[in-house]
Amino acid sequence: MPQDETIDGFENLQVLVISNCSLSGKIPLWISKFKNLQMLLLHTNQLSGPIPTWIKSLKSLFHLDVSNNNLTGEIPVALMEMPMLTTEKTATHLDPRVFELPVYKNPSLQYRITSAIPKVLKLGNNNFTGVIPQEIGQLKSLVMLNLSSNNLSGEIPLQLCNLTNLQVLDLSSNHLTGAIPSALNNLHFLSAFNISYNNLEGPIPNGGQLSTFSNSSFEGNPKLCGSILLRSCGSAETSTGYTKQHSRKAIFGIAFGVFFGVVAVLLLLVRLLAWFKGKSLINKSKARSNEDVEATSHMSDSGQSLVIVPRGKGEENKLTFTDIVKATNNFHQENIIGCGGYGLVYKATLPDGSKLAIKKLNGEMCLMEREFTAEVEALSMAKHDNLVPLWGYCTQGDSRLLIYSCMENGSLDDWLHNRDDDASTFLNWPTRLKIAQGASWGLSYIHDVCKPHIVHRDIKSSNILLDKDFKSYLADFGLSRLILANKTHVTTELVGTQGYIPPEYGQGWVATLRGDIYSFGVVLLELLTGRRPVLVLASSKELVKWVQEMKSEGKQIEVIDPTLRGTGHDEQMLKVLEVACKCVNCNPCMRPTIQEVISCLDSLEPN
Repeated sequence: MPQDETIDGFENLQVLVISNCSLSGKIPLWISKFKNLQMLLLHTNQLSGPIPTWIKSLKSLFHLDVSNNNLTGEIPVALMEMPMLTTEKTATHLDPRVFELPVYKNPSLQYRITSAIPKVLKLGNNNFTGVIPQEIGQLKSLVMLNLSSNNLSGEIPLQLCNLTNLQVLDLSSNHLTGAIPSALNNLHFLSAFNISYNNLEGPIPNGGQLSTFSNSSFEGNPKLCGSILLRSCGSAETSTGYTKQHSRKAIFGIAFGVFFGVVAVLLLLVRLLAWFKGKSLINKSKARSNEDVEATSHMSDSGQSLVIVPRGKGEENKLTFTDIVKATNNFHQENIIGCGGYGLVYKATLPDGSKLAIKKLNGEMCLMEREFTAEVEALSMAKHDNLVPLWGYCTQGDSRLLIYSCMENGSLDDWLHNRDDDASTFLNWPTRLKIAQGASWGLSYIHDVCKPHIVHRDIKSSNILLDKDFKSYLADFGLSRLILANKTHVTTELVGTQGYIPPEYGQGWVATLRGDIYSFGVVLLELLTGRRPVLVLASSKELVKWVQEMKSEGKQIEVIDPTLRGTGHDEQMLKVLEVACKCVNCNPCMRPTIQEVISCLDSLEPN
């Protein structure tokens, strides 16, 4: 690495990436002259020496990666004084064109939306020594912290628990000692956590975010204990104590052996008597379906588990888990009316004939009961005429259920793509425009009005539901908040559905409001063309690409659904096509806001 004091001509540089180059030497002083630098990536080289204290003078730097080098010394306090990491200020002035140039070997940077680049401090796989500075608690806006594979010692500082925006924390393969601070459970956004291979001891705090991680996050710490490691915290004993305990166990073992032998004989006699008395009951139970037997076997007390109904208006709205099981025929597959990355949707028919939609979330992916309940109650505050009303919810063991009103006309996807050929299932243009307008109003509410603002993450035609009058309702908003952070990578459906996923999501993992706009633009194209976003035939082009090509050739009218052309609404449909194409612009910064989309749609009358 050149060690000059200055290198002229790069004063306005914002992003500097010199990685995987086998460069040696110290971090050079000339980098300190780049006062506009926001991202510095020097990882995977052979750099040595300490991190220079001038690093804090780079007031715009928010993304630092010097991992996989031979850096030494203590972690400098200067790092804890980097302005962009100590405040909530965002890097709004980072020029998005930086990532539109195809100059990056690593595709994780190419075409990234700038707002999706996290505030990062990566110091892993070096030779840093000493303790983790207490001043680290000042980096309140940090999203990712990696100090792994160094020679750090001392305890995990309590101040680390102040970094409430952390999503990734890796302290593995060091020499850290002491207990795990229980306040780490307050880092509710953690999706990756690793403190393995240290010298930590004591119980792993339970009942919070740490309970969501597997034992691999804690292994290699012989003195740690807890249910995650299947190691009882009361089992630590000296070898002498173990020998004495072993002798006692042998004596008790013999005694218990004799005792249980007698008990086994008695139980055998009781079982024979019970068999004769229960013979008639067994015959009756054979008449029941296997599913009902299974349901009653693990829900024997479920009748006492009340569904909480945030919008409830009295006792008549209260149901039990058993009621839901009966109304869905024990969640029988014949009652499945929808599916997705979050779980299945069942139709529930109540004794009075009314119908509900029950979304059964994938249990192993959900928040624990306390957090789940808090999030659902927060979501229940989102009330708008174009949002599917959350009727209630239920937690029963590992099951997490959301109860919605059942929409008579199903989803927009059904009407566009699964309809029969008869005229009664045809959606004319005024109806389609009405549906688009209603969905845009619902999206505007969750983007701009409700607190906190909600990024939907999975807008698609099957998540736009229709009542008997074809009024549209946006469904599944906010469901990502009910899923454990470290489980959201399980399926791509959790950040969208194929054909609706914005191109920038392929490079970044942060869902944005502009990403929702892209997905809504795809829905508008579905309404206009009648085509699916991804066609069944592999030789066919995806909807967005096909429309963009046709538009570039001046063939806009040819993309319109043939059943709609010439019905007197061509001018309106071409206006909607224009705004839809803006929504699916590959550059997120060029997409309109939802208010701009509404302004266009509302200027048209569905007559």
